Amino acid sequence: MSAVTEIKPVELEVVSAEYRNLTEKVQRRIVLCAGTGCMANGALKVEAALVAAIKAAGLDVVTELKPEAFDHKSANGFTHVSTSGCQGFCQMGPLLSIEPEGIFYVRVKPEDAQEIVDKTLKNGEVIDRLLYVDPMTDKHCKGHSDIPFYQRQSRTVLRQCGSLDPENIYEYIFEGGYYAARKAWTTMTDKAVCEEVEASGLRGRGGGGFPTGKKWEFTRREPGPVKYVVCNGDEGDPGAFMDRSVMEGNPHAVIEGMMIAAHAIGATEGCVYVRAEYPLAVKRMRKAVVDATNAGLLGDNLFDTGKGFKMYVMEGAGAFVCGEETALLASVEGRRGMPMPKPPFPAQKGLYGKPTVINNVETLASIPLILANGAQAYRAVGTAGSPGTKTFALTGHVANTGLIEVPFGTTLREIVFNIGGGVLDNKCELTGGPFKAVQIGGPSGGCLTNEHLDLPMDFDSLRSIGAMVGSGGLVVMNQDTCMIQIARFFMQFTQNESCGKCVLCREGTKQMLAMLDDIIEGRATLATLDLLEKLAHVVQKGSLCGLGKTAPNPVLSTLKHFRAEYEAHVVQKRCPSKNCKALAMPEIIAEKCKGCTACVRKCPVGAITGERKQPHVINAELCIKCGACADACKFGAVSGF
Repeated sequence: MSAVTEIKPVELEVVSAEYRNLTEKVQRRIVLCAGTGCMANGALKVEAALVAAIKAAGLDVVTELKPEAFDHKSANGFTHVSTSGCQGFCQMGPLLSIEPEGIFYVRVKPEDAQEIVDKTLKNGEVIDRLLYVDPMTDKHCKGHSDIPFYQRQSRTVLRQCGSLDPENIYEYIFEGGYYAARKAWTTMTDKAVCEEVEASGLRGRGGGGFPTGKKWEFTRREPGPVKYVVCNGDEGDPGAFMDRSVMEGNPHAVIEGMMIAAHAIGATEGCVYVRAEYPLAVKRMRKAVVDATNAGLLGDNLFDTGKGFKMYVMEGAGAFVCGEETALLASVEGRRGMPMPKPPFPAQKGLYGKPTVINNVETLASIPLILANGAQAYRAVGTAGSPGTKTFALTGHVANTGLIEVPFGTTLREIVFNIGGGVLDNKCELTGGPFKAVQIGGPSGGCLTNEHLDLPMDFDSLRSIGAMVGSGGLVVMNQDTCMIQIARFFMQFTQNESCGKCVLCREGTKQMLAMLDDIIEGRATLATLDLLEKLAHVVQKGSLCGLGKTAPNPVLSTLKHFRAEYEAHVVQKRCPSKNCKALAMPEIIAEKCKGCTACVRKCPVGAITGERKQPHVINAELCIKCGACADACKFGAVSGF
C-alpha cells in the first residue's frame, strides 16, 4: 500500500498484517507520554533530544511507523520512538517506557537523553535515579507492574491511551481497531446492536448514569431518514480531565463507538463537540476523523453496505452549561447554549429537530470493547447495577495525582490510600492520614467523608447518600481544608456558569454565594444557615436544567457532614482550619513572647494562660477578639489583629 487512501475497510486484516511486519523489525520501542500534562512539562523536548542522541550513537531510529512511508527492505532492526496519550501518572511526567525491557522512567528531562542512550539502550543498564520510588517502601520500581498506582487499577478504556500512538490509524487497526464497527455494520441488525449494549448494562459516563442501550433503542424507534450521533466532549468540571485524555490518547476508539451508535439508530452524520480549551484533543480528533475518512472507514459506503456515516469536530466556546445535552445541541446549531425543557428528549427531537443520540466520550469509547468481547464479559467487571469500569481524575491533597480507572464498586479507601498513596498535609508531606473529605462529581457532586471510605463507588450507592459519580472528578482534602470555602468555590463556579434562563438558578445561586460570603467573613448568624439550606432545596427542585438542579449539592453535603464547622464560623466567629482571614484568631508567637504576663492581666475573659517567663497561649474557644492582649504586649508577640 502506498497511501492511506488506498486502504479499504474490508482489508483490515491486510493492514494488520502489514503493520505486524513492521513491528517484527522493531528491536526496541520507546513510548513517551504526550498527553497535555507531560507535554506541558516538556515531553516533546525530551523526544527531540532522545531521537538526536540515538542518531548520534549510530543507531537506526524511526518515529513514524507507517507502511506507506517506510522502506521495508532497509529496515533491518531499529528503535521505534513514539508518543502516546496520557499514561495516567501525571505528577511524575514526563513519562517514558522502554520495551521489551519493561522499564518505566519518570520525570525525564532532555538532558537525561544521552544517559538513557549510553546506559539503557547500549548496555541494558537501568538508571535508578529515573525510576519511581515508592514512598511507603523506598523501593525503586522498574516498571508499571511494580508501582502500586498501576497495580491496583483495571485499565480498560485507558489501556491503549498510554501505549498507542494516537495519530497512527495503522496502529489502532493492528490492535483490533474498527473490527467491532465492521461486525456491527455487516453482521448485526440495528436492533441487535441496541440489545447487546443494553445487555452489557453500560450506563452513561457523563454523570447521569442512564442505560446507554435504552437511549439508543428509544432513538432507533423514532421514524425519519435523518438522525444524528453527538459525542459530548464538553468536560467542564474543575479538576476533571477524563474525556480529554481519552480523546488525546485514543481518538479512533471514540470514532468507532460513534460508528456503532450510528448503525444502531440509523444515523447518517455525527458531531464531536469538544471544548476549545482542549486544543490537543481537538487536533487529534480532527486528524483521526480525516484519517478514518481517507481510509474509507467513514464516508458514503461503510464496509460495502451501501450506507454512509460522516463525522466532523466542532469546538465549543467553553460554557459549562453546554455540557447539558439540550444546551449543547443549541450550541452546535449556532444558537446560544441554553437548556430547553424536556420532553421532548433529544431521542425524539434533537439536533436540527431530528432524533439524536448524545453520549459522552468515555461511554462511546467503551462500545467497541462490548461488541468485541461480548456483553457478558463486560458485565463480569463492576457491580450488578453499575457494570464495567470508571475513570477518575484524582487530584488535591493526595500523594499520587493523575488519571485512574477502577471497576465500579471499588471503595473510596482503596482509591485514596492505596492507588492515591495517602493524604498529604499542607507541606506536601505524607503524614499517614489527615483525611477530611473528597469532593466527587465537581460542582454537581457532593462531599464524601470518613464514614464513606468503605462505600462502593457506583451510581446507586452514591445516589443513596445524596452524591453522584458525575463526570469522575475526585478532589481529596486534608484536615486543614475549610469546607465552607470549598462550598463557596463550587457555588461561585456554578453561579458564573449559569446561563441565566431560569430565575431560580440565576438569582438563587447568587444569593447562596452571598450567604456563603457572609459566613466566611463573619457577618452570618444561625438564621443564615437555615435560610441557606432552605434556598438550596428550592433551587434544587425548581431549576430548569441539571446545572441548577445540582448547583446546591456541595452546599447541602457540606452542611450535612460539617455543620459544626459552619456553626463555628457563625457562632464562635472562628474558622477551625484557620483559612478564613476575616475570622483569623489571635495567636501568641512563642519566639517573641517573654512571659511577662501583661496580656494575662488584661484579658477580660481569661483566655490566655502560661507560666511567667514562658511563652503564653491563647484559648481560641474563649477568646472574644477584643484586642486587649495586643495593646498590652510591648514585644509584638500577639498576631491576628
